[in-house]
Amino acid sequence: MRILFIASSRIGDAVISSGILDHLRLSYPQARITVAVGVVAQDVFAHLPNLERLIVFDKERYDFHWLRLWGKLVGRVWDIVVDVRGSGMPYVLMAKRRKSIRGGRRPGRRYEQLGAAMGLHPAPLPVAWTNAADAARADELLPSGAKLIGLGPTSALAAKMWAPEKFAAAFEALANGRLAGARPVVFAGPGALEQKLSAPILALLPDVIDLTGKLTLPEVAACMRRLDLFIGNDSGLMHLAAAAGTPTLGLFGPSRASQYAPAGRRADVAVSPGPEGSTSMSLLTVDAVVAAANRLLMQESLVYDSEGMGAI
Repeated sequence: MRILFIASSRIGDAVISSGILDHLRLSYPQARITVAVGVVAQDVFAHLPNLERLIVFDKERYDFHWLRLWGKLVGRVWDIVVDVRGSGMPYVLMAKRRKSIRGGRRPGRRYEQLGAAMGLHPAPLPVAWTNAADAARADELLPSGAKLIGLGPTSALAAKMWAPEKFAAAFEALANGRLAGARPVVFAGPGALEQKLSAPILALLPDVIDLTGKLTLPEVAACMRRLDLFIGNDSGLMHLAAAAGTPTLGLFGPSRASQYAPAGRRADVAVSPGPEGSTSMSLLTVDAVVAAANRLLMQESLVYDSEGMGAI
C-alpha cells in the first residue's frame, strides 16, 4: 500500500498537518509513505516512520513546480493521496482515494479543520517525529535534572515578535516563582537574520543555553521535550513545541489565535488585547504572559488517543 501526502511549505503549517498524517500511518501500518514538501519544512517529516520517499520541491515561476512534481508522481498508482495545500494534484494522479484540503474553509482551529476534512472526530493533535539520535543530542546539550524554560523570540514577521526585554522579564518572574532556579534555553532557526533577532535576548539572560540555528528540527523537538515550559511567538517553533508535548504558551497579536493557537496536550495562548488578528504585540504585558504561563503549568495533562476515529 502506498500513501502520498503533499505537505505545506511552511514549518508551522507542516507541523499542524502532522496529526492527520500520523493517523494514516497508524491506520495503515504496512503502508509506504511518500511526502512531498517545500525545502524549509522538509525536516518536519525526516523521521516519519514508514517514510519511503521524501520529495522536496519549491515554488517556481508560472507554477512549474507542480508540473515537475507531477512528473515524479505520475508513474505509480496511489492507494491514498492527501494534499493539504489544496491543489488539483490528487485529481491528475492515479489514486484509489484522494483528498485535497483548502485552508480556511471551515470554522475552528486549523488542525481541527484538517481533521474534519478527513472525517476524523476528534481531530488528531499534531505530533513530532524524532529518533534515538535526536534524544541523545538533547542529552548532550541540556543539563540533566535542571528546570528549563524555552524561549522562541523570533518569527517570520517582525510584527509577531514580542520585545526581547519582555521575554527576559517573563523568564525572570517564572525562574523566581513556580519554576524557581530554571535556566533559559533560546531557540531560533538557522541563518544570519535569526541570529540577529535572537542576539538581544541572549545578551539579557545570564547562564543562557543558546540553541539558535544549531539543530535540525527533530533535534529541536527532542530538546523541547526536556523543557518544563516553552514560551514563543506565533511561529513554526511554537507549533513544534506543542507537537512535542511540551507545555507551550503561544504569544499572539496580529495573527489569529482562534485558528493558529498551538495544538498540544498542554498548550495555551496569551493574546494582546483588542480585536483578534489586528493588535500590536506591544500591548501584551509581562504580567499577562506570566499569569498565563502559571495557569498552564497548573493544568493536568489531557489524555489523548492519537489514533482518533474515522477515515477519509
